[in-house]
Amino acid sequence: MREILGMRRRLRFGRKKGPALLDAALCCATEWQWPVLPGVGLKATKSTKSAKTAKAGKAARAARTGSEAGGQGDLERACACPDPDCVVPGAHPFDPGLLAATTDARMVRWWWTNRPDAPVLLATGGRAPCAVSLPAAAAARALAVLDRHGLRLGPVVATPTRWSLLVAPYSLERLGELLYVKDCVPSSLRFHGEGGYLVLPPSETGTGGVRWERPPTPGVTPWLPDVEAVLDALVEASTGAPGGGSRLRY
Repeated sequence: MREILGMRRRLRFGRKKGPALLDAALCCATEWQWPVLPGVGLKATKSTKSAKTAKAGKAARAARTGSEAGGQGDLERACACPDPDCVVPGAHPFDPGLLAATTDARMVRWWWTNRPDAPVLLATGGRAPCAVSLPAAAAARALAVLDRHGLRLGPVVATPTRWSLLVAPYSLERLGELLYVKDCVPSSLRFHGEGGYLVLPPSETGTGGVRWERPPTPGVTPWLPDVEAVLDALVEASTGAPGGGSRLRY
């Protein structure tokens, strides 16, 4: 029995993410009515990093996978778009463009059948959620503050570099009014509103895997707080982000 359970465990964790990505896209599109589209994704490429940086990257990958630091260490995962300096590798629209985002199940199935490893992108704004993102360390502090105040939060998306709090849809005019009264708004704080997008779990991007830090409740459309309720804590936490967090990385 122990051997059978071990085999099942290996099979479960060895599965490709393709079906999970399609399931996630269909859940967003059909159950929650959130428009989605596939992200550009990643491609294997030769590393152009310095030897020191490459060696550190190999060690980190070996630690994550439990493998030796050698092997295919000279290969990196880069954005599949034409920009070699893409700051959001794998995690942005390319073809199709953002305007193609849809809740149509047939289109969603077609996309992820042809590109089963494509990241799931949410087109923010309109009737879909908006989001506010900030560096991961600052976001963890902000969530702790909001929890201490007993504020109810919606889903939170996490990558190794940034966390994003999903909030109720807001207009640019409303956001402008809220930000106008602030003494300063740090550049590390990003707003994903009308015409924006956000990568959703269980996508894989150039900075690593995307996961739910605060997952949606299964079986129901996620509840979302108003952006005004969380903005003060996010601004304060972002102000102290190391280096200002000005480089946009997901």
